[in-house]
Formats: sequence, structure tokens, C-alpha cells
Amino acid sequence: MSSIYVFPGQGAQSVGMGKDLYENNATARAVFDEMDMVLGEKLSDIIFNGPIETLTLTANVQPAILATSIAMFRAANLPMADYVAGHSLGEYTALCAAGAISLADAIKLVRLRGDAMQNAVPAGMGAMAVILGLEYDVLKSVCERAESETGTIVDIANDNCPGQIVISGANDGIERAMELAKDAGARRAMKLALSVPPHSRLMEPVIEIMKTALDSIEIKTPIVPIISNKTCQPMMDVNEIKDALLYQITHGVRWRESVLNMEKIGIDDLTEIGPGEALIGMTKRTTDKINAHKLEI
Repeated sequence: MSSIYVFPGQGAQSVGMGKDLYENNATARAVFDEMDMVLGEKLSDIIFNGPIETLTLTANVQPAILATSIAMFRAANLPMADYVAGHSLGEYTALCAAGAISLADAIKLVRLRGDAMQNAVPAGMGAMAVILGLEYDVLKSVCERAESETGTIVDIANDNCPGQIVISGANDGIERAMELAKDAGARRAMKLALSVPPHSRLMEPVIEIMKTALDSIEIKTPIVPIISNKTCQPMMDVNEIKDALLYQITHGVRWRESVLNMEKIGIDDLTEIGPGEALIGMTKRTTDKINAHKLEI
């Protein structure tokens, strides 16, 4: 049997994350200091002291979560797991942990990704919502109907676990999809505090920007396979990695399927590394065959 380290995406942030590590661990401090140097600003001050409104800006929260996760990973000085994976933004963190992308390049990439995502859709035009209690196929039909009725884009952004799916797209379409989801029997439909609609076709302008950026850096073969958000399968090929990172910009994160495939390939131990515990909960709601737990540091 084998192990995997998994890294969270946007939404895991909180003011003060990583602050104790920064103050008490030289290895972790070096990660935050490198982040500040690469960005040319003291993002660490915002991470540690807030305000939360500034931290949660897409361009800030992506490098903040990546750096906090890598600081925890490096400070723990763990033996490498057999696999790595990440949820959305966490895929960049996983690739950094597995030696495929340097920390400096990963920070630059996710800052660029955040800026490009913010600029792709005017403020207030995009939305995300979490839908609880509907099967994937039912919600897929709901999204298609909402899209048809409103003439806007509505996509499934995150298939997180059974009964928890996030949709993303144009504000009008998302609001209609929420109504239709409730009519179809959803237990809850709740808008998320996020105006950027990631993993939807509205993010199309981001692809060319990120393709240019990914082509300009060195991506090495990771030291262990990464479970892809695109295929839910292990990948090590550099070109496949680039393709997967571009694909996830406009397509959904298949976390539920990824967890089921982890089980199939013999992974029985999952450690979440980074702020929050969202991936542990999603994993436990998907399978009882994987021991999912948090890195304690």
C-alpha cells in the first residue's frame, strides 16, 4: 500500500496561518521570505495580520496558500510520499513539493494566475455556488438548463465528494441554477464569497497568459507522480503536466473521482498539508478505505 500528500486550494485561507511557524522555524521563515522577495512586497504581513478582505483577493490568496503549504511541508522535513496531489491551486503546490517547479517559479505562476483570473471577468459578473445533496448527473442537467434559459455560462467547477459540488460561471446563470437545483431536490444551494468564477469557460482569456508563462519556466519531472485534476490518474510527463495545468483553468476539479482512483491504485494513507482540513473531509465522505489525516506541525 502507499501514501499521498495533498495540498489545498483557494478557500483554505485564514489570517494568521503559518505565523507560528514563521516565528519559530527557520526553514518555514525562508519560504515566506522568498515569497516576499519574489513578489517584491510583504505579502507575509497580510497573511499574518490581515485584513482578511485583502488576503482573500485572488491575486494574494493564491501565493499565500501555496507558500504556507510549502512552509509546512518543508518545516516538517518528511520522507516523500509515493504520490502527491492538489485541489485546483494546490496542483501547483504539489508540483513544487515534488520538485517539478521551483518555489520562486510557483509563486510567480500563481500570482500571475490570480491576476489573470481577476481580470478575465468584470467584478460582479461572475459567481460560484456550492450545491449540497444532488448527484453529479442531475446537477449537470441543471447547469445545462440554467445556461439555456439565461444565455450565460454555467459549469461544474469542483466535484468535491458525494453530495457536494461547486458550480461556477456568470452571475445570472448561477442564480438560476441555484433555483433549479433546489427544485431538483438539493438540500442547500449557497453562493460563495467569490466574484471570480474559476474552472469555467469564462476563464478562457487566462489560458494564453498561463501557456506563455509555463513555456517560459523550467518544469522538471516530479520525483513522484502527481494525481491529475484533469484525468484523475498519476502523471509525470512534463508536457502532460503543462496540459493539465492549462486544462484546469476552464474545466472542473475532479476530486471525488481522483480519490476513488487513489483507492484503486493502492493508496491507503492521505496527509493534507496546508491551511484548513477541507480535503480530509472530502476524502472521508468519498471513501472509508483511505486513512485521511492532517499534517501536525
